[in-house]
Amino acid sequence: MAWRNLWRYGRRTVTTIAAMTLALLTLIVWTSFVQGFLRDLETTIVEVEIGDVQVYPPDYRTQPSIFDRIGTPTELVDTLGAMGFEASARLLGGGLAAAGEASAGVSLRGVETEQDARVSVVYDRVAQGSWLDPSDPTGVVIGGRLARTLDVGVGDELVLLGQATDGSIANGLYSVRGILAPFSEATDRGGVFLVRQAFLDFFVLPGGAHQVVVRNAADQPLEASAARIRAAAPGLDVLTWRELFPTLATMIDSVESTMYILFFIVYLAIAILLINATLMAVFERIKELGLLKAVGLSPARVVWLILWEGLFQAALAAAAGLILSVPLLFYFTRVGIDLAALGGQISISGIGMDPYMRGVVNPTIFVGPLSAMFVIVLLSMLYPALKAARIKPVEAMRHQ
Repeated sequence: MAWRNLWRYGRRTVTTIAAMTLALLTLIVWTSFVQGFLRDLETTIVEVEIGDVQVYPPDYRTQPSIFDRIGTPTELVDTLGAMGFEASARLLGGGLAAAGEASAGVSLRGVETEQDARVSVVYDRVAQGSWLDPSDPTGVVIGGRLARTLDVGVGDELVLLGQATDGSIANGLYSVRGILAPFSEATDRGGVFLVRQAFLDFFVLPGGAHQVVVRNAADQPLEASAARIRAAAPGLDVLTWRELFPTLATMIDSVESTMYILFFIVYLAIAILLINATLMAVFERIKELGLLKAVGLSPARVVWLILWEGLFQAALAAAAGLILSVPLLFYFTRVGIDLAALGGQISISGIGMDPYMRGVVNPTIFVGPLSAMFVIVLLSMLYPALKAARIKPVEAMRHQ
């Protein structure tokens, strides 16, 4: 009976189903994009350069000094490895780079190439040339904007100047092995990567590390892993990426909240449409509903009759929305939207983003919008259903 009632007012039913389908399709695609954006942002943060957790000497973050180092980074890296974490020690310092008549302040970073490849994919972001090689200690990899500032390319010479730990002037002549693609504003503008031994020789350092980058296991909560790392590194500062970049962490959390706000706004409009359409249908069927109640249809059965009408419409909208989402998701997950065409390189809090915004496909992008739609439909139909259930047969027969 509920199914037949829908098609007594076919144009109205089709319009309502079309609106629900459009809302569902919009929210599925939107959820896919939001989750894709969050995935790409977090991947860029933790995989490219920063890692999930970083370990520093005490107070190094607030007062960085080349003299403050983790004394035995190899032991710490081995300990973390035994705990199931991938880790790599890095050396950090500042200096001046010059080529020809151009110069720029730079951030020097000494890395163990094989070890660092387990926690970072910087080596995979080389746009020109090649990554560091321990057999070439005078080879460096620099940021793209720095290369343009100094007007150097792969194979060109670069002079590095700094203050060595023994009080002398640190200086050396290096060759550019590679130039990085943009992935972080600081690295792009002034990043210079050296092999670890070249860094130690340049600054006359006996050893140690200023930073240990740690990657978390995929199935472990970040805070729980950070607590384990703090226990393994007493006296050192252990910070998660969320603590290192609180603005980004807050933004990610707020983006997820915005997604649910959009759910509410879109489905609120659908709820208003449903209530209006169903009330009109109930008003047009007052005599019929009164007759049904007169012959013994209980108020509860009337409520279920109206609710089934809403559920049928929701089911049709769900089927149409899912079918229409397949080609859209196929396109947006593989091709995406080129944001660079709107404003060049995209960066958030200094972290460079992939200019192509792509969605993801997983069960949650369907479950959330579908569940919300069915809940909203049931709640929206409840008022007209109760209105219909309260119709009195005698008054209904006299209705004009």
